[in-house]
Amino acid sequence: MEPPSILVMQVASPGGPAALQAASRPMPVARDHEVVVQARAIGISSADMMIRRGEYKWMPPLPAIPGNEMAGVVVAVGAQVDGALRGQHVLVSSRELPVRGGCYADAVAVPAEALFLLPPGVSFTDAVSLPNFQLAGALLYESGVRRPRSIAVYGASGGVGLAIAQLATASGIDCIGVVSTHEKAAFVRAAGIPEVLLRDDDLPSTVMELTHGRGVDVVYSLAGPDMIRNLDLLAPLGTLLSYSHLGGFMPDADFYGALRQRLGRSLGVRVYSIHTLDEQHETRRGLLNGALELMACGKLMPPPPTRWPLSRAAEAHEAMESRQTLGKVVLVPDSLW
Repeated sequence: MEPPSILVMQVASPGGPAALQAASRPMPVARDHEVVVQARAIGISSADMMIRRGEYKWMPPLPAIPGNEMAGVVVAVGAQVDGALRGQHVLVSSRELPVRGGCYADAVAVPAEALFLLPPGVSFTDAVSLPNFQLAGALLYESGVRRPRSIAVYGASGGVGLAIAQLATASGIDCIGVVSTHEKAAFVRAAGIPEVLLRDDDLPSTVMELTHGRGVDVVYSLAGPDMIRNLDLLAPLGTLLSYSHLGGFMPDADFYGALRQRLGRSLGVRVYSIHTLDEQHETRRGLLNGALELMACGKLMPPPPTRWPLSRAAEAHEAMESRQTLGKVVLVPDSLW
């Protein structure tokens, strides 16, 4: 009898969405200190698309399986692992693993110590948003920027942008979401963020009106040609913090010159990656566990995700890159679709 196999989506030759190809691999086996987690939901992140394109600074070896987060059920445990873990609902985050990625699969084997146990009431599809809230917490509290009183968030209808907005709101930070369409604005308002502006609006004047002429302490920005304009949303000593460049657009303006022109407000610019916390194990896990506690008690409630079957991951990537999705984008094993 042949051993059971699983479906994985892998990249042998980096490129566009079509570079994601289905492959069959043997069902993973738990070594002494490992468990096998059978997937119920798999999150998609911008890092996955950079892996697919071969652009990720922390690339796994090719052929690479993208995927930084999976929620599922422990179906097997290694000889040195407490058997009580079998059957537990858990989250796997590749931020806790030696190599990023690996979660575009029906099942994975990971060290038992890397798991996050899911309390009752936290669904699998909600759980794969937790790494977004972990990154949001890092951006809000661990980015070297003083705790803000007010923020503006670009891409507020996306997984990370909405996580920043929701976590900030739950923490008592005034938040203004910025999106590209009326549909996205309605989606963000329904998720509990009352102040949402369109990117094409006269943002500087509107933000100053909403903040009584002060501006916001931090603008969480997607890299793009309008980043210079975002400096005019900031309060004195404010920071423009770039957290993604999903659209692939990079500013071509003279940032230093623009900052000098606004010297009276002493503004700053920072490009942030959660890889800053790669060697800060307790801080990194603490951010995710803090978000998990807030989710378990109902203070963080991700909106329903956009779902695709695992075998159609390429279509999900295409939709996400063309900004056709709202909120978290989640893959589901084909057997559960």
